[in-house]
Amino acid sequence: MYHLLVVDDEVRIRSIIKKYAEFEGHTVTEAGDGMEAVRLCRSESFDIVIMDIMMPELDGFSACREIRKVSNVPIIMLSARGEEYDRINGFELGIDDYVVKPFSPKELMLRIEAIMKRVSSKGQEQPKKENVVVSLDGGGLRADVTARIVYIDDSRIEMSPKEYDLFFYMLENRNIALSREKLISDVWGYDFFGDVRTLDTHIKLLRKSLGRYARFIVTLRGVGYRFEG
Repeated sequence: MYHLLVVDDEVRIRSIIKKYAEFEGHTVTEAGDGMEAVRLCRSESFDIVIMDIMMPELDGFSACREIRKVSNVPIIMLSARGEEYDRINGFELGIDDYVVKPFSPKELMLRIEAIMKRVSSKGQEQPKKENVVVSLDGGGLRADVTARIVYIDDSRIEMSPKEYDLFFYMLENRNIALSREKLISDVWGYDFFGDVRTLDTHIKLLRKSLGRYARFIVTLRGVGYRFEG
């Protein structure tokens, strides 16, 4: 079971999450603002952080930025707003998921479990693979699949962990129509809950990272996306 840090200035929200988390067998530590969350992350180890955005003392975005300086702990951001700007800002800071209030506590527990399974699988030793490099557009876009490195015009580009996950999944399934449901299920690792905004936001971020090669990601209206290469 996991040790959760639940950060929210609303006692009611913390109590609801704690109730469901403890029912699942998890341990919960609470924090009422971002400053306290940062202090706790500097002094203790947590398996995952669930944190609100709008808080006194230090907002969730600023707290996330400070936490990322000392820890790569998975972070789920909670927000009463669902604006695209908030989602993009959070994902660029390296959060793992974004949940809009009001939310289903049961769904939140499933998201926690999915993230932790993914983190655990990444930590397992992987068998050594032969180096695989995919070259597109005359070598202008190169991807070292084994090392998970992307080059544009021989310059290495940096992306968020989830952008890398999405890019390499689509690359490995290039020229195949991928539904939004399949992308979310296979890349995020949990059943589709009906909110495609997380995926669409990451597609936008990925296209931005790829620059002129964003054209390889084709939107299939009413279906999903396809990586053409």
